[in-house]
Amino acid sequence: MAVKPSGMSRKSFIAEFGDVYEHSPWIAGKIYDEGLDERHAVPGYLHEAFRSVIAQAGKVPQMTLLRAHPQLACGLAGLTESSRHEQAGASLDQCSAEEFEEFAALNKSYLARFTFPFIIAVRGRSRAQILEIFRRRIESDPETEFIEALEQVCLIGKYRLAEKFRG
Repeated sequence: MAVKPSGMSRKSFIAEFGDVYEHSPWIAGKIYDEGLDERHAVPGYLHEAFRSVIAQAGKVPQMTLLRAHPQLACGLAGLTESSRHEQAGASLDQCSAEEFEEFAALNKSYLARFTFPFIIAVRGRSRAQILEIFRRRIESDPETEFIEALEQVCLIGKYRLAEKFRG
């Protein structure tokens, strides 16, 4: 990144960081509107700014953010570049027929139960680990799962921000 965030125009800031959270450039726009300074050039500080916007957004925007995420292991078509890379990195594009069927059944049940897709930061996890966590979390109560899904969204965002600053 050649220009520090505090030196960017609103348009360039959103172009650079609007994709950190799936189909939710409004988050980057809110951060920009609140004002940027030199601290925003530190990935951890910028990540905390994103977390704060999400935490203060309220339930409806938070639910919209969760619903913007793709389901796992449903093929790579239609995924954002970041999601495609992350799911492929966890080999979710290489599921066996049995794994694919289980992901499909879990996705359907989870969406019916919670009204948003199952969200997990897949980085560093195997398909087997992801399935194990999926099976466990589908049994959660709705409020606990809502909080966990938001935490996972923020973790995904943290990883994506770190990549942008490394890039």
